[in-house]
Amino acid sequence: MDYDVIVCGGGPAGATAARVLAQGGMRTALVEKEKLPRHKTCGGGVPNAVSTLLGAVPPEQYIEAHVTRVRHTLDFGSPVLAEINHPGESDQSLWMVDRAAFDEYLVRLAAQAGADVLEQTQVMSLALERSGCNVTVKTQQSGANGVILKAKHIIGADGANGICARCGSLRRKRSLAIAVETEMPFSFDSGHEFIRQDTAHLEFGAVRAGYAWIFPKRGKINVGAGAFNHQSAKKIYGAGLGPALRQAVVDYLRALDVPVNPPELRFWMHPLPIWAGREPLSTPDGELLLAGDAAGLINPFFGDGIMHAVRSGKIAADCLLNDAPGSYTAEIHACYARNFDAAYNWMNWFYRFPRAGYKIGVSRESATRTAMRLLSGDLLWHDVAPRLRRRLIAYLLQKPLSEFWRKK
Repeated sequence: MDYDVIVCGGGPAGATAARVLAQGGMRTALVEKEKLPRHKTCGGGVPNAVSTLLGAVPPEQYIEAHVTRVRHTLDFGSPVLAEINHPGESDQSLWMVDRAAFDEYLVRLAAQAGADVLEQTQVMSLALERSGCNVTVKTQQSGANGVILKAKHIIGADGANGICARCGSLRRKRSLAIAVETEMPFSFDSGHEFIRQDTAHLEFGAVRAGYAWIFPKRGKINVGAGAFNHQSAKKIYGAGLGPALRQAVVDYLRALDVPVNPPELRFWMHPLPIWAGREPLSTPDGELLLAGDAAGLINPFFGDGIMHAVRSGKIAADCLLNDAPGSYTAEIHACYARNFDAAYNWMNWFYRFPRAGYKIGVSRESATRTAMRLLSGDLLWHDVAPRLRRRLIAYLLQKPLSEFWRKK
């Protein structure tokens, strides 16, 4: 059971890496602890620009809704309904995917390319040596001691709480956002005034230091809330953060006149390992490379990670195919560091003064289009953040600060 590369984790980062590696002729194992398809806690919104990274993957295989409008609110009021696309400009619309189906499809593509897919296989430990790496895994047949897979390199794509980063002594100081979500059946033929399959909803008053969302899916809606400035959230909510996020979801549904019985809602809580600055994302000799959530590649302002996972998986695979594992961290930093550093700084400004941010940013006619361009990478945060900060400071100086804090 020797391989050139073992990829740990069957999400978008791991599946993409395994597919590209297998297509490049490397003996590749993709290890996934669950049986596919499996539930994955995620809002499921992804810019359609991800198609350029996925190659010939047909969208109809996994798109559940095609979002072309966003309805923003502040404290459930001051609504702004904006079209994403403008005439004569490139399509920046959002795809809504069900992660169970999306991830399974990407894994099957890796298998078709020649990767060995090992489902229901849990990584227990890694032993990293320059001469080769041992991955001890546990399967339903292996017994308590597990079995050992050998490879020259490992790609750790096992998520926020995965074992790979710990075994490689990487990402010792993580910055986490916290989100909760639920999904509930919804009939889009009911004639609801606002909830439609082409419309996403974002609410910037329900959660302090974060926002709430409603995303359309096929026959259901995904409703969630997240605190993205985690340090501020801990000071505000303390141990009550989870209940506050769940209540924000209920309040959002009620504000839109969606019938809801809170005890019947099933909530999932999950950590979002947001970008927190430059750090090593591979071991010194390149035995282990981290990708996707395991590498902290979550946009610190939006909280999105699917497209970044796909891109990082491809970058990791390309580095190994080019026999240049030592260049991986530098390539990720070149792709993300300056942009995400600026997004992190603006996140701290916006969620500190959200009412002002809504006024001078979100409610502007061009804001939604700009946000979608930032999501897709067509526009970069370091190009727009200085202008946003100047606008925010000028506006704050004209008004009492109390006018821009969130309502209690």
